[in-house]
Amino acid sequence: MLFSRLRGLRARRLLLFSLLFLAAWEAGSGQIHYSVPEEAKHGTFVGRIAQDLGLELTELVPRLFRVASKDRGDLLEVNLQNGILFVNSRIDREELCGRSAECSIHLEVIVDRPLQVFHVEVKVKDINDNPPVFKGAEQRIFIPENRQLDSRFPLEGAVDADIGANSLLTYTLSPTDYFSLKVETTDELSKSLSLELRKSLDREETPELQLLLTATDGGKPELEGTVRLQITVLDVNDNAPLFDQAIYRAQLVESTVNGTLVTTLNATDADEGVNGEVVFSFGNDVSLDIQEKFNVDSLSGEIRVIGDLDYEKTKSYEIQIKAVDKGTPSMSNHCKVLVKVLDINDNAPELSITSLSLPIKEDTPLNTIIALIKVSDIDSGVNGQVTCSLTPHVPFKLVSTFKNYYSLVLDSTLDRETTADYKVVVTARDGGSPSLWATASVSVEVADVNDNAPVFAQPEYTVFVKENNPPGAHIFTVSAMDADAQENALVSYSLVERRVGERLLSSYVSVHAESGKVFALQPLDHEELELLQFQVSARDAGVPALGSNVTLQVFVLDENDNPPTLLGPHAGSAVSELVSRTMGAGHVVTKVRAVDADSGYNAWLSYELQPPTGGARNPFRVGLYTGEISTTRSLDEVDVPRQRLLVLVKDHGEPMLTATATVLVSLVESSPIQKASLPVLTGAVGSKASLVDVNVYLIIAICAVSSLLVLTLLLYTALRCSATPTDGACGPGKPMLVCSSAVGSWSYSQQRRQKVCSGEGPPKTDLMAFSPGLAPGLNIAERSDHAEVNSDLSGNPRQPNPDWRYSASLRAGMHSSVHLEEAGILRAGPGGPDQQWPTVSSATPEPEAGEVSPPVGAGVNSNSWTFKYGPGNPKQSGPEPKKQTQVSFLPRRKGEASQPRQ
Repeated sequence: MLFSRLRGLRARRLLLFSLLFLAAWEAGSGQIHYSVPEEAKHGTFVGRIAQDLGLELTELVPRLFRVASKDRGDLLEVNLQNGILFVNSRIDREELCGRSAECSIHLEVIVDRPLQVFHVEVKVKDINDNPPVFKGAEQRIFIPENRQLDSRFPLEGAVDADIGANSLLTYTLSPTDYFSLKVETTDELSKSLSLELRKSLDREETPELQLLLTATDGGKPELEGTVRLQITVLDVNDNAPLFDQAIYRAQLVESTVNGTLVTTLNATDADEGVNGEVVFSFGNDVSLDIQEKFNVDSLSGEIRVIGDLDYEKTKSYEIQIKAVDKGTPSMSNHCKVLVKVLDINDNAPELSITSLSLPIKEDTPLNTIIALIKVSDIDSGVNGQVTCSLTPHVPFKLVSTFKNYYSLVLDSTLDRETTADYKVVVTARDGGSPSLWATASVSVEVADVNDNAPVFAQPEYTVFVKENNPPGAHIFTVSAMDADAQENALVSYSLVERRVGERLLSSYVSVHAESGKVFALQPLDHEELELLQFQVSARDAGVPALGSNVTLQVFVLDENDNPPTLLGPHAGSAVSELVSRTMGAGHVVTKVRAVDADSGYNAWLSYELQPPTGGARNPFRVGLYTGEISTTRSLDEVDVPRQRLLVLVKDHGEPMLTATATVLVSLVESSPIQKASLPVLTGAVGSKASLVDVNVYLIIAICAVSSLLVLTLLLYTALRCSATPTDGACGPGKPMLVCSSAVGSWSYSQQRRQKVCSGEGPPKTDLMAFSPGLAPGLNIAERSDHAEVNSDLSGNPRQPNPDWRYSASLRAGMHSSVHLEEAGILRAGPGGPDQQWPTVSSATPEPEAGEVSPPVGAGVNSNSWTFKYGPGNPKQSGPEPKKQTQVSFLPRRKGEASQPRQ
């Protein structure tokens, strides 16, 4: 127990240390530096690489600790037991880096679980292990005896393979009276050696001289090399060729074609004849590489390019040229040609992708490393500066971890359902002009996780079912799609069980688990249950399972089984009315009021006056939708004093049902009401002054009552908005069944108000609206198609007069003013017909203004219709746009019957 606690504590400390080290590592350069001298023995200690990288010795093997090098990989090795980096084989700096001033071995340390890469640089230190070396053991020099004092004769210097102070050479010449050693050093050239004649030569006295030239380097201990100088004194030809300049300079781009002229040498010889003819050639110490790249014309002295130049291999050439005359013995002179090679952007970047972690899950966290990328360009300067970029519009990015090293990491969330795999193209482009680039592609496959719930095509569906359907009838089919793959996309369906009134939902409907078919388990009754709203759940087979619900609204359609019912005094007996013969045309005699217990088209009423028997002229008419009986002309003496009017009230169901109202009209000579009004008017004039004070108090009282009313309405609105919405058909915002017909008046159904809600809770008022643009026989799809042309439908009955008013059945319930702004009718969700009604307002109650028309039909925006009223309104082919009106009506509660307003 104690041991496990100690291990846990130690593990936590190591984890904390690793995190701190990783943070410091990422904040720093990201590279560890070591140094080791060349020629170190096998097993020489270099560094504790595991400790410096913050890795535990115990995790080297489990995390697959490995070292890779783009150089020779066998020079250094890591002991996985103690984490020490040591020398594995002989390291020769000159063999590894040549004469480069900096020599390093670059290592890539890679560990897995999680994937990490570290960069290690091991600098190889130079030691003085190479002595100066001359090209040969002996140099032969021919000097005519007549050469002038201070004449110089070039010597070939030594070469030291070391660098730095170990390669700094000093030269000494064995003692002699004839010559002194001259050493010239420039920034661009190596040291130039020459013998300077200090004493005149005499071939007869001294035909030959042997000297020893010694080169000593600057290392510790010092190393030296020697060469013998064999000097032969010549006779006869006493003038050597002379160059016009000691050093020739030229610059060539590395793309220079063969045959290009580098420079032209010019050397003259003061002798005459054959002794003055000069021949040019390479010096004895010119390397084979220079002879393969350049050619010198022996007669003209032109130097031309004959091979390919490569800046990345050789940046400059130092060519020694010898000019020899044809005398006997021949005399010669030397010059140097310095050729600088200029870099061009002729090397494209190189890309390599390693350590792929594929495939990746779509819920992989951001900044996860997907792959490691290494780029390189052997050009120099701007031509070798490489930038990397990715294919646009991919959820990945490149993060620079070190110079020319990048990590491909996840930059944004993945969604397999949107894109199942990505072809990521990495482009490396250098900074040259024109720039060169290289590409490498990585195919990243995204693995699926269960992150998508089944989705229905619509959030809710509206289903219409006629009442008295057979048990087990198929009424609808729900279908949900799951964007996931394999078992994550297998969908099953079930009902969201709840109570509908006192019964369970499962006693009304059922759903098939696989197909999603919805069945009605028993006959439905419109009078008992008008709207059944429930939810179907769809769940997939993933782990964990995901699901979603869809709402089904099943409207039980009504059949016409209730005739119109007369209201008020017209119910059950005839009504007598007195009409003065002095009344003109348009005078309202009375109004017939009726309602229908059915709904929709079955409850849309119209009024018709039966023609009198015998073909007599009838001075009365009845409003087609209002039920108002008014005079058509002025009454005269020839009209019958007592007339019997039969008003036929009919609905528009199939079959049509009717009711008849009898009105007995008696014509009289004068109206006692008019005579009685004369003294009242006279008294009103006398009391006009006394009402002035009363008006002030009335205004104050009206303002106080209005303020109280506004405050009450604001409080009521706030309480309604803050109330928690209830589930079911009575909840706020749910669509209502609304029917329409070509003709008829509005009415409320007492029976259909009994059970409108499909869930628990108090019933709401029932608002019915009808559209003249929809015929009774159209189905839902046809109604949607006919919604835009409701004013042009042909057939009987036709659309009423555009000067709209309200019928007697609607005025019987008028009490309050409610806006029908954008009330949805026949809503079937986003995929089905979605009809919007404009706001309609109450108009003038005068019968002379005309008749009322049904509300606007389906498919019309609520801001695109207006209604005008009044007897002066001309006939209109359609409502005017961008006006708003209002309907006044009396909402009824469940169980209430419509009563005429007194």
